[in-house]
Amino acid sequence: MANQIDANILKQAEAASSLAKDMIAQAIEQSAGNPTLALEALKQASTEIAQAQTIVSQAQSQAQTQTQS
Repeated sequence: MANQIDANILKQAEAASSLAKDMIAQAIEQSAGNPTLALEALKQASTEIAQAQTIVSQAQSQAQTQTQS
């Protein structure tokens, strides 16, 4: 059986990354007019980035496990 990375896992990481990008764009737009909203958007972006990193790490671990088997 060929080693495969679950595409659904990578799609989850892609979605989290996309949300982070949107939150950063929102923070940029809000930075002058509403610093509080900008800060909240950055916090949300940070959360999404951490989630994407976790998902990618899980995919890497899964791939390494399959390679070692």
